[in-house]
Amino acid sequence: MGLTYVTGTVRGPQGERSGIDFLVDSGATYTLLPHEVWTSIGLTAARQMRFTLADGTKVERSVAECWISLPDGSAHTPAILGEPGDEALLGAVTLEILGLVLNPFNRRLQPMRMMLA
Repeated sequence: MGLTYVTGTVRGPQGERSGIDFLVDSGATYTLLPHEVWTSIGLTAARQMRFTLADGTKVERSVAECWISLPDGSAHTPAILGEPGDEALLGAVTLEILGLVLNPFNRRLQPMRMMLA
């Protein structure tokens, strides 16, 4: 199993931008922005949420809204405001908002197939 990274840009409420390399983590619910990134683009916490990490540890983190642009699209999305030392993650909610899925065979993002009812 390999790791997949994608380069993107995040934008804050006043238009401040920062380039970022995300680890695509389809097992993570929310996208996580490193502390130095979200502070540089002027994000502030909208709410607090509890999360359970892969090892079972429970943490509480602040969540904000931001604009994320990737090579395959752009969208407004919630993001966890990381603490110093946290790595950038691109989570499932942002992938769904963008209409993307991670292909596990070639480790690339691709458009999701839409099912019409």
